[in-house]
Amino acid sequence: MVYQRNRMRTYLDFEKPVAELEGKVEELRRMGEADDAVAISDDVTRLEDKASQALSEIYAALTPWQKTQVARHPQRPHFRDFCEGLISDFTPLAGDRKFGEDEAVMGGFGRFRGEPVCVIGQEKGSDTQARIRHNFGMARPEGYRKAVRLMELADRFGLPVLSFVDTAGAYPGIEAEERGQAEAIARSTEACLGLGTPSVALVIGEGGSGGAIAIATASKVLMLEHAIYSVISPEGAASILWRDSARAQDAATNMKITAQDLLKLGVIDRIVKEPIGGAHRDPQAVIESAGDAIASALSDLAGKDPDALRAHRADKFLAIGRNL
Repeated sequence: MVYQRNRMRTYLDFEKPVAELEGKVEELRRMGEADDAVAISDDVTRLEDKASQALSEIYAALTPWQKTQVARHPQRPHFRDFCEGLISDFTPLAGDRKFGEDEAVMGGFGRFRGEPVCVIGQEKGSDTQARIRHNFGMARPEGYRKAVRLMELADRFGLPVLSFVDTAGAYPGIEAEERGQAEAIARSTEACLGLGTPSVALVIGEGGSGGAIAIATASKVLMLEHAIYSVISPEGAASILWRDSARAQDAATNMKITAQDLLKLGVIDRIVKEPIGGAHRDPQAVIESAGDAIASALSDLAGKDPDALRAHRADKFLAIGRNL
């Protein structure tokens, strides 16, 4: 089972109409629990239907910037949720054997639907203390070197590699640069490309720049419906293009960062649907859907020898953008 977060629901700015309706539903329910309450079940049902309809209409027409907000939602399921929901007998591996441990990147070995696999993911953390411990999912060089260590072990023992991508980008601190951040990202990307075993990457939230590519250069790349994947954050792009980070909404619209755009461009292979209202509304449902998509991707790759897998992966990434 996926661990539960006992928190009140957080609403995004554009969800205000839904928040008001669901607030009224909760108020009526509390009234209904009172000893002298009148029968209000019909009113509750009517408001629930109205809230559900409003939520469906909003999420049917999300803008790229709104999808960015959904991808960053604090209650969105993270790597730990997917790992606990999909992987049994999980044994974590820590450290890069060069400098130390980086908790922004987590990984280890376990079983996916009974079969042994290697699992790697970026963990943002679900509360303030966890976010600080995991550095908000922004890895330092030792995190990527740990990922390389895991991939090399998976390759040696012929295990498929599953990676769960959720980072705003690699950590840009001075100490990370001093320890070879760019080189570590390049080595991790190289390790992804050189795997002689099937690999499946799933972008579950933010797929930010080289920090994401370092573990997402897989045989099959999947994305949750409201995740984003981009070379730079919308805020960063706006700062460069217009010298104004407040124009992040304009940048998001022009950058083609949504799963729908990236599927058309051939950057990803499949979109995994989310519940209406986003993955945070029903984490268990989206984790199960992700499991089915991963299983299907692994089935497509089954039976290919190491050289064929490497050639397929290289051809896949070299072909991006050629037919535009």
